[in-house]
Amino acid sequence: MDETLPTATVRTRVTVPLRFPDGYVTTARVHTFHGLVDGREHLAFGLGEHVDADPPLVRPHSECLTGDVFGSQRCDCGPQLREAVERIAEAGGYLLYLRQEGRGIGLYAKLDAYALQDDGLDTYEANLALGRGADERDYTVAAQILGALGVDRVALLSNNPDKAAQLERLGVTVADRVSTGVHLSPANAGYLAAKVTRADHALDLPFVP
Repeated sequence: MDETLPTATVRTRVTVPLRFPDGYVTTARVHTFHGLVDGREHLAFGLGEHVDADPPLVRPHSECLTGDVFGSQRCDCGPQLREAVERIAEAGGYLLYLRQEGRGIGLYAKLDAYALQDDGLDTYEANLALGRGADERDYTVAAQILGALGVDRVALLSNNPDKAAQLERLGVTVADRVSTGVHLSPANAGYLAAKVTRADHALDLPFVP
């Protein structure tokens, strides 16, 4: 782990049974932390019988209230979260639930960006039109959390190359990159296409060359 990172420590560890709307159930060891650099309440969900796998399967998942909780079809966040929990529970590892709504711009600004998308901008253009970054997420806290859990080498469950690049720069070895599924719907097709063309996400979409 990068020695320049401030050290975080585990604050609380508690067992929580999980049940998803489709009936899938599992059990998580939910961790909270002291010392995270942004002061936010991020969580780590330890899943599966082999959280000490080498390397553990890890997904840093950015909070999406509309998708994760309310099932919004404008993104693929909710289905990715559901998929990640099951795959990590099978393999052993951690889901890091990061409070970075709207690629880091916040909930209200994300909804403002949705309004701009309704006028024809893509998801990245809309953020820029609001005077924000196309993607403001910073994975320093993810690296801190992994350090607190004693993890310095991961199989990264993500289609986003920026997550891997940031974690590597922060001293976490990405031993393997594992893609999530493609959760395509009529409402999120443009959103997914923008992920591929503008941010080089590893999504195999039939309509993107």
